Amino acid sequence: MVMFGWVRNREVLTHKFELNSLVFGFINILNGGCKKMAKIVNCWNEWDPLKRVIMGRPEGTNIPAPEPAWWYHRPDGDYPLGSWGPFPQEMIDKANEQMNYFQKQIEKRGAIVERINIEPFMMNKPVSTPDWTQLNCHGVNNVRDVTMIHGNMIIEATTCRRSRWYEYLNLRPIFERYFHEDPECVWFAAPKPRLTDESYVKNFYYYFENVWSDEEKLARTRRSEFQLTEKEPLWDAADAMRFGKDVFHQISCVTNKSGFDWLKRQYEALGLRMHHVVFDNNVHPWHIDVNLVPMRAGLCMYNPDWIPITDDMWTLFKKNDWELVPAAKPVHVHRNRCYLTGLYEGTSWISMNTFSIDPKTVCVEAHETAYIEQLNKLGMEVEAIPYEHVIPFGGALHCTTLDVYREGGLEDYFPNQVAGY
Repeated sequence: MVMFGWVRNREVLTHKFELNSLVFGFINILNGGCKKMAKIVNCWNEWDPLKRVIMGRPEGTNIPAPEPAWWYHRPDGDYPLGSWGPFPQEMIDKANEQMNYFQKQIEKRGAIVERINIEPFMMNKPVSTPDWTQLNCHGVNNVRDVTMIHGNMIIEATTCRRSRWYEYLNLRPIFERYFHEDPECVWFAAPKPRLTDESYVKNFYYYFENVWSDEEKLARTRRSEFQLTEKEPLWDAADAMRFGKDVFHQISCVTNKSGFDWLKRQYEALGLRMHHVVFDNNVHPWHIDVNLVPMRAGLCMYNPDWIPITDDMWTLFKKNDWELVPAAKPVHVHRNRCYLTGLYEGTSWISMNTFSIDPKTVCVEAHETAYIEQLNKLGMEVEAIPYEHVIPFGGALHCTTLDVYREGGLEDYFPNQVAGY
């Protein structure tokens, strides 16, 4: 049996993990006479007081060229280009105006905001590996998807789309600086996937659009069977939601079972816990942050249209006195909501894609008045952030942020566990 502990300034932190086998451990070695360096990476949950965050940029965002990971139809005259390529400058300018306002509101509350770099290859240019060539990249606005920050760990996700394969490089200069300046920062990456055609279910979107009934799609959802094969581990970081020692994670169109298992094994080796959640009726799930969103310790919102159907999850929350509240229905009518859906008009559960400043304060899209009113009644102070011009780039407040430092340490919010979950 091997015992690991995190060591800092000659004091052993309260958490020690006993591992039955040596998978990996992180030990911070004391540097006796060395100059004390700042702690930069520390984020155990979604709600502790925010001190540092990375935000994306809309510049360089493209409508992706066709690829196996996503099928979509782009008729002539469709929104916004009728084809793949860079977003119009007018849309970028409007999105920037709202993102800059969001940044200022965060900074007014005392947090540091860093904006992601943009590498030249992101600007609508072909990229290649030995296995494939993709005619353009996706963009750098949705920083949540490609990296997970948990505690002092930076974990680079795989992603499953060729148009996002190189996206991590835009964050590398920031992470390199964190690694050098913060001696407790641990940084590692999931195995980089090859993303050959073997990683995708052949003709998935043809069957999805033309063959499978609604009943068959729902059955596949409940079995967590989507567009990805199990050829290699694939996962998006935005499919995870952090609750201290526990992480809730879904399998989706961008995370396969192998990707879930890869991350779960890393966590188990560190004495942390990861739980699978299935959300009903969402036959094309993408990311968990429109399904299950904690506001503070003891209070979590869920999507009443895509309700969690994992019984053990409900039991776990109940055993630990958590309140699970169905979110108010979205009210804002989005037009041309997302670059991947073409022409669109209607409400969207992107309303649940919020970002917390602290346990009492949460940022919500300004037009979602019903949700704002509900959260106020639940004791939250709401910072209303106009973001309707950012959402067409593929994400809202939570998608476009990557919280790096929140005050507080590792807490066990679910001490009463459910056996086998």
